[in-house]
Amino acid sequence: MLFLLPPSESKALGGDSLGIDKVALIFAAMQPAREVVFESAVKAQLVDPNLQSAPTMPAIDRYNGTLYAAIHGRGLKGTPTEHNTLTKEERERAKESLFIQSALFGLIPATSLIPNYKFSANSKVPSLNLKQHWSASHDVTWNRLEGQQMIDLRSKQYAELAPVPESFETLTVEIYDIDSGKAMNHFNKKAKGQFIRAFLQGAETLEDMAKAANLKIEIDGSAIKLFTNQR
Repeated sequence: MLFLLPPSESKALGGDSLGIDKVALIFAAMQPAREVVFESAVKAQLVDPNLQSAPTMPAIDRYNGTLYAAIHGRGLKGTPTEHNTLTKEERERAKESLFIQSALFGLIPATSLIPNYKFSANSKVPSLNLKQHWSASHDVTWNRLEGQQMIDLRSKQYAELAPVPESFETLTVEIYDIDSGKAMNHFNKKAKGQFIRAFLQGAETLEDMAKAANLKIEIDGSAIKLFTNQR
């Protein structure tokens, strides 16, 4: 199984001195497409040109919103797990199975080194249609990942940047309140993060992941429905 994740608007600061200009992102055939996005964003003054030499860190650490806090198992401020992070074994599992959809870099492995940037799927680039550009640029990515079952946890706006080909076995993830049966909004990202954390900690099946994350699971066609009692 491979898991497709959205990024987060919230990002950690800092990183190592190795800039993105010296980092070889996977799927090298996508590099021209990345350069087009970067150059267009710089021209529109949406991205700082110095971003290429800015410090980098693994994407799974750079993104630190609700989804990623749950993936790392972080607790509330002041609790013992406030600064919790992944173990070496969990990182190895993430490297092989987690991919993050960036509006600036395209689909990348979760351990790819990236800088701290501000550029989202909603960014308006006058000279570029992000959806059309990225959708047409991910063929090489899907060719490399063909034959794998895809578990798509991306939000709609990020899924539209790189739709998974119909030939793939793809399941989307939806989060519901266990009592009312209504779709969750506020706790959506947290439940998804807990679901992924269960996988990184060794759960092998979707059912085992849900159980470890204290979620009830139903698979309805191509939809994974997870039910939580978090409020």
